[in-house]
Amino acid sequence: MSGGYAAKKPPEGGGISARVFVVDDEDFIRDLYKDMFESNGHTVFSARSGDEAVRILRTMTSRPDAIIMDHRMPGKDGIQTTREILDMDPSIPIIFSSADESVREEALEAGAISFWTKPFPIAMLINATLDVVKAKKGSQ
Repeated sequence: MSGGYAAKKPPEGGGISARVFVVDDEDFIRDLYKDMFESNGHTVFSARSGDEAVRILRTMTSRPDAIIMDHRMPGKDGIQTTREILDMDPSIPIIFSSADESVREEALEAGAISFWTKPFPIAMLINATLDVVKAKKGSQ
């Protein structure tokens, strides 16, 4: 087909289509996750701060299947944001992704289901996120 049109690939991840919410203050990280998930047929929402994430989540009519959460952000940090989001909807799995290893235990105690220390291979995080979504959708 001509005209620059490219068909989207079917979603990778066992045929599921995931709705992933990325919360990170770094544009590069948000764009990287967005490109990686969307190129595999998934939908990505993003926020650059904890405050923005909570605001967006409150207006969503259909909640994300998973959230990838950074720690160090302006305003609310990732731990505060995780607690606030899980108070709104405890069914959303939150995957913590931070260069700050010292907050691992606190993030998990706040309700994150896993903690990834940056840097890591991006494909591994994406596969882990899709595994979480598959497990969540399989139990519904």
